[in-house]
Amino acid sequence: VLSTGRIVFSRGGLLNMSVTSAAHCIVALFIASSATIVLSAGIQSVTCGSVLKLINPHYNVRLHSHDVKYGSGSAQQSVTGVTQADDINSYWVLKGAFSKQCPRGVPVKCGFTVRLQHLSTHLFLHSHHFASPLSSNQEVSCFGDAAGGSDSGDNWVVECSSEYWRRDESVRLKHVDTGMYLQASPQTYGRPINGQREICAAGSKSPQNLWKTMEGVYMEPSKTL
Repeated sequence: VLSTGRIVFSRGGLLNMSVTSAAHCIVALFIASSATIVLSAGIQSVTCGSVLKLINPHYNVRLHSHDVKYGSGSAQQSVTGVTQADDINSYWVLKGAFSKQCPRGVPVKCGFTVRLQHLSTHLFLHSHHFASPLSSNQEVSCFGDAAGGSDSGDNWVVECSSEYWRRDESVRLKHVDTGMYLQASPQTYGRPINGQREICAAGSKSPQNLWKTMEGVYMEPSKTL
C-alpha cells in the first residue's frame, strides 16, 4: 500500500510499488493484452496522482507527446493528437498546480488548477504566447526537464459542470496564464509525425476543446483496514 494512496484495479488487484513504476507496468500489460484496461471502476471522480489518457471526442484523438521538437515557435517538445488507443506516449500523470500539493487519491474539484506531466518524458503540458505551427492558434508544448522542472505556464483549470471532475463527463482545460482552452485542431502534420493532429489553445469554447478521461491508473485514498 502506498503511503498516501493506493492503486486499485477494476479486475481486483493491488500493486505495491511507486506510482510511476506501477503505471509503466500497467502500460506494458495494456499493450501486451490489446485490451482496454480501465482501473478502479468504483472510483467515479478523477483523482490526484492518477495516470490517464485524455480523448478529444470531436476528433477522436488522444492527447499525446513524444521526444520530437517543434521546428518553429518555442522549439519545445511537441504535443499532438493520435487516434491509436494503445500508444504509451499518451499517458499523463495528474498533479497539483505549480508549487502546490495535491495528495494522491484526492478527487479533483471543478475549478481546481492542475498540471499534466507526460509519463514517458516527465515534461509538463504547457502553453505560452507562441503561434501554433499549423493553425496559428496558441502553441501547446511540453516544458520542463527530466527532474520535473515546472512553472506557472503548466497550470490548467478544470472546467466542468459537477462538483468534481467525473471520469464519465467531458471537461475543458483552461490555461491559467493566457486564458486559452486546450483543443484539437482540424489540421494534421506531415513527416516526421505524419497524420498526427495539431493540439493548440484557443480563446473560444467549442466542441474542439472538450476532453474526457479514458484508459488509466486511478488513485484511491488509503483506507484503514
